[in-house]
Amino acid sequence: MFKQGSLSRGERLDYIDAVHCMRQKLPILPIEEYPGVRHRMDDFAATHINYTLNIHISGIFFAWHRQFVWLWEKALREECGYNGYQPYWNWALSASDLPASPLFDGSETSLSGDGDPPDNLEPIIPLLPSNVSIPNGRGGGCVTNGPFANMTLNLPDLDAAPGDVFPDNAFAYTPRCLTRNLNSFMSQSFTSQKDVDRLLSSPNITTLQRNIDVSVWPALSKAGIMGPHAAAHMQLGRAMDDFWTAPQEPTFMLHHAMVDRIWTLWQEQDLKNRQYALNGTSTIMNAPTTPEVDLNTELAWGPLSVTKRLRELMSTKAYDFCYVYGD
Repeated sequence: MFKQGSLSRGERLDYIDAVHCMRQKLPILPIEEYPGVRHRMDDFAATHINYTLNIHISGIFFAWHRQFVWLWEKALREECGYNGYQPYWNWALSASDLPASPLFDGSETSLSGDGDPPDNLEPIIPLLPSNVSIPNGRGGGCVTNGPFANMTLNLPDLDAAPGDVFPDNAFAYTPRCLTRNLNSFMSQSFTSQKDVDRLLSSPNITTLQRNIDVSVWPALSKAGIMGPHAAAHMQLGRAMDDFWTAPQEPTFMLHHAMVDRIWTLWQEQDLKNRQYALNGTSTIMNAPTTPEVDLNTELAWGPLSVTKRLRELMSTKAYDFCYVYGD
């Protein structure tokens, strides 16, 4: 896998074409149960919704998403003739100026740019449940530039849904535009190279899990929020920040390829002690109602994949996996 910025023009266009192809393929999930699922990319978003209360802030976060991104790349290749690799979004390279990044500059080889500014744009964003507010971005409205201009999201905005209760309308057909609100203050503050270095210097898996989801800012650290994983979601705006439906955003898979890259590089620093390091349960916030995960814990992705044991997901070079991360 390679960072998006190192791909040639042709390679970037090939990836964009493959994403469009996935949006033109019929879904495999039944519309009777999933009325908002209208194409193959929606299959992935709905699957993410189904497992949201298990795969975040838990002992299976890294492994579940590793398989999820791999399944996406596999589908691009097998169903859309994609011959490249899944690129990753190196957060640090775009941290200083998101709108100027090749990923978000709105050019034909980008993933489209900022959204149109709405009339009622708030100047600051409160970071709840802390007492911190940060400057807002300049967008927030529909994306009208680049390869994903005027793109329609079919599944609902679930950002306001409780983080511990499955929403009743999770799969309702709710067509709306892709929105973006690029926020360089957030990228500079939470996903810079020093934030990447902090992740890679984590001494154990428990610390790595905390560091990826919790900021070093004292007020945010106390509140347990805004590590690089969440911050990268939030700095792109509402569609990407939706806890449940973020895979509808074309950037999602590149973001989680970067999360997987971080985990992989961290593991490779000390394979003897880190390759199979686990911590936590299989429920959000590591709820004590579920047991601690181990290498025999089974993970599922609905009809996207057969069930896997955690031991099958701990290395990028074992079982079904055979990939490395390039520069």
